[in-house]
Amino acid sequence: MTRAESSLPDLATPSAVLLVKRGTCNRARSACNKIRRAGLVACVAFLSGNGLHASTSAAEPNADPAFDAETLEHFQALVRMDTTDPPGREVEAAEYLAKVLREAGINTEIVALEPHRPNVIARIPGNDSRKPLLLMAHTDTVNIDPAKWSFPPFSAARDGGYIYGRGTVDDKDNVVAALMTMLTLKRAGTPLDRDVIFLAESGEEGTTRVGIQYVVENHFDKIDAEYCLAEGGGVTRENGRVTSASIQTMEKSPRAIELIARGPAGHGSVPLEDNAVVHLSAAVARVAAWRTPIRLNETTRTYFERLAAIAPPEQAQNYRDILHPDPAVQARADAWFRTREPRHASVIRTSISPTMINGGYRVNVIPSEAKATLDTRLEPSEDPEAFLEQVRGVVNDPSIEVNWAPRDLRPRGSSSIATEAFALLEAEFERHYGAPTLPTMSTGATDMAYLRARGIQCYGIGPAIDVEDGAKGFGAHSDQERILESELYRFARFHLDAVRALAASAPTP
Repeated sequence: MTRAESSLPDLATPSAVLLVKRGTCNRARSACNKIRRAGLVACVAFLSGNGLHASTSAAEPNADPAFDAETLEHFQALVRMDTTDPPGREVEAAEYLAKVLREAGINTEIVALEPHRPNVIARIPGNDSRKPLLLMAHTDTVNIDPAKWSFPPFSAARDGGYIYGRGTVDDKDNVVAALMTMLTLKRAGTPLDRDVIFLAESGEEGTTRVGIQYVVENHFDKIDAEYCLAEGGGVTRENGRVTSASIQTMEKSPRAIELIARGPAGHGSVPLEDNAVVHLSAAVARVAAWRTPIRLNETTRTYFERLAAIAPPEQAQNYRDILHPDPAVQARADAWFRTREPRHASVIRTSISPTMINGGYRVNVIPSEAKATLDTRLEPSEDPEAFLEQVRGVVNDPSIEVNWAPRDLRPRGSSSIATEAFALLEAEFERHYGAPTLPTMSTGATDMAYLRARGIQCYGIGPAIDVEDGAKGFGAHSDQERILESELYRFARFHLDAVRALAASAPTP
């Protein structure tokens, strides 16, 4: 899963503002007791004309050198394991995790569809007064081109405050954060209201049948939970300063549309009106130029409301305008997004990107067939078959077939922002990062989709990443990958405190 999609536009950073959606005051107040257990000194909410705002003077909790040292030890060990998918071979990472967890006295088992691609499930029992909390992260990574790396991609080299290696931000950061949370809870003997489960899964980067699909279909009772924390969100830094945090609550559904144009074959020296390549090219151009309808939901509306509250004036106006009831006002904001912030243009609709074209085999032969594939990301409420009919209408060419192409289909679902878990995560982001929180819908896909379809409320989180890194070629799925060492430690501490807030029993008065 790519994390570049979680990057936010340039923002003016308030000193420390926790933004809470209007109408969620009760859940914010009900979370206060839990938040205090995590060490927050205040939980203040008050209603404004446009929403709820709570202000605190947050400071990052004190570092624990021993905790950080162990985090680094496990992180480097895992990054040094080549678990690229394909071919996978997550077995080394799974065995490492299982060994560490078992040595700590944590009940751990390995389940696998294929022996070299196992999944690790560990559980710390609570008092069963509440349903479990699931921590999920994947041990596989995308592939690499060694020639493009400044440091060996599986070296976990430390240089200039960074740790370099494939998986450093996708997703071995979450793996290690969850591991350290489990180890700390167990060693401290923390009383828990709910079981805490850790699923280290394989196959997220394209082979879900060996990972989340296999676990959900065959071992769901071992991971069933009320809430799940996984990848998909994060914290944005610009010029070395945190600007905002994001919690992923939903994601688009990836599909593929195939266009097939057919016509007579012929010699290239004699142009033909029914040239399949020409018809296909025109069809691709029409689809690419088509502006699919704007579709907003609870998450995206709240996202733009909150973003407008912290953005510079020009950006803030466009974030407000995209929510405007006047279609003409919305259209102007949409046009601004397309040229300035294309990720936001995708967030507000079902998107289509032409990605592959195939046709012809010789320069002097007009082919009888040409194909194009369109990467399609459906907004969760979109009717797939109705949308495909709309695409056929846009193509409007009887010589071209328009159909779904084969692709792994993920179930659709979303998580509410009106839950105790969301409020507690907001509070922990404020405490650790002093950052406002934005609920987000990912344009990419995560394995949380399979859990949401089973009724688990899932929330994507992640460490702080510099927006400047993307342009430099660093990031998830990029030529290179790195994480700030200090931000790895901060995220691990945030993760631990968030789990404590969600799962720890209230102290006896």
